[in-house]
Amino acid sequence: MMQTPLLLTQMIERAEKYFPKKEIVSRTESGIQRFTYKQWGERTRRLASALEKLGVREGDKVGTLAWNHHRHLEAYFAIPCSGAVLHTINIRLSPQHVSYIVNNAEDKVLLIDSDVLPLVESIKDELTTVKAFVIMTDKEKLPETTLTPVYHYEELVAEGDPSFAFRTDLDENAPAGMCYTSATTGNPKGVIYSHRGTVLHTMALGLVDTAGVSEKDTALPVVPMFHVNAWGLPFAAVWFGTKQVLPGPYFTPKILAELMQEEKVTISAGVPTIWLGLLKELEQNKYDLSSLRYLLCGGSAAPRGMIKTFEEKYNIPFRHGYGMTETSPLTNISTTKSYQENLSKEEKLDLKAKQGILAPCLEMKVIGKEGEVKWDGKEMGELALRGPWIASEYFKDERTKDAFRDGWLYTGDVVTVDEEGNIKIVDRTKDLIKSGGEWISSVDLENALMAHEGIFEAAVVAVPSEQWQERPVACVVLKDEMKESVTKEEIYEFLKPQFAKWWLPDEILFLNEIPKTSVGKFLKRALREEIKEKIK
Repeated sequence: MMQTPLLLTQMIERAEKYFPKKEIVSRTESGIQRFTYKQWGERTRRLASALEKLGVREGDKVGTLAWNHHRHLEAYFAIPCSGAVLHTINIRLSPQHVSYIVNNAEDKVLLIDSDVLPLVESIKDELTTVKAFVIMTDKEKLPETTLTPVYHYEELVAEGDPSFAFRTDLDENAPAGMCYTSATTGNPKGVIYSHRGTVLHTMALGLVDTAGVSEKDTALPVVPMFHVNAWGLPFAAVWFGTKQVLPGPYFTPKILAELMQEEKVTISAGVPTIWLGLLKELEQNKYDLSSLRYLLCGGSAAPRGMIKTFEEKYNIPFRHGYGMTETSPLTNISTTKSYQENLSKEEKLDLKAKQGILAPCLEMKVIGKEGEVKWDGKEMGELALRGPWIASEYFKDERTKDAFRDGWLYTGDVVTVDEEGNIKIVDRTKDLIKSGGEWISSVDLENALMAHEGIFEAAVVAVPSEQWQERPVACVVLKDEMKESVTKEEIYEFLKPQFAKWWLPDEILFLNEIPKTSVGKFLKRALREEIKEKIK
């Protein structure tokens, strides 16, 4: 067989050649902008040319601090297709973490949305490798800034070469991109993505039984482009000629619903907190979202009650997936096999609430106390993965030895596997609650709580117990219209039929909000600190 390299250049060249009329809809600070793939391809080549003039060379890191819009999509291809490394930086991290990330990656140039300027200005004196700052804005003039040297993105693009030739001699195993974990403890950990890994991961997103992205779709990635490459959707959309709708900065559930309705979105991806917000909007206002083929949910376990509401009340199909920064990210996705079509609604819902079966090309094992667990849906163990789009180490980080062993990535996620091969996340290893020598799953309790009609969000954490070692405490946020009517006693009565008595939380606390990480997951470390005072 021919030994042809798998490179990101193939994706953009295919979009330019075969899908020049397809559209990219970009919501920016000044409103909606529209580009064809032909126009976007030309702008991307101009950007690559401009970065080369700024001194960016093969292997150099170029950092982006930006929302989901057309300029960020241009950077997604201009940087790696010219041999440099796209480094997407989470703009919701603390200034200290952003400073650490930029220095650890050794970014040479930063592309910055204008509203993120204050963050970068606050750490500019700490950045040791950055040689240039490029500001992305709709305005003709640059905003006032203390950064130097500073350039206007649109001016650079205008001066760039529209026929700039992308590299064809790159090694498929060379770095194409990098991203850092959001780090609930310690500094974020860097993960490098190769051209080969990204191409194979993108191909997997096009498989019918995974995400099934195709030319006929209109994709709206709500998950940020600074978070694991928006789960790979921008790459897949470009390669397959999919219309893209990029929601831009500071969107609301109302804005998302309007975009879905007006642009006839067929697939969208986000974390559970995003979909809980959309549900709340759908309950308050009427939209026609009949174009949706499915919503893809990942990042943390989706509440069963939320899945049921989307599917049964709003007739919106729901796909539940699993992945992490270290896995590019997609590894598992819930699906119904052909011989399961006759299952009852409740049985199908049980399947959709799991994280599903492994994608092709990957391997997994689940390690319990005594080796690999039985596929019985009950025995728990830590999920380990390997495959062509799974990282093999962290970037310049001694914590590599903790997660990567014997050619496997140990995820830190505790799962069960049913007889069909579907995994179900039970908990993070650090979030499992050990009570009297037995394990309690905070995820199962959270899902049950969020199935209550009056509860908007719920998180369960362990608190120390002299008698039992640890006990669960539930923290709930009630829906606005239910705050006066839902009681602690009612919630206990709701839970009792679903769990053994010793699983029930020792306390149920009502909060105004649950602290979250920069990517929308519950920040349980902060929650534990917050409730210490409340339960003294």
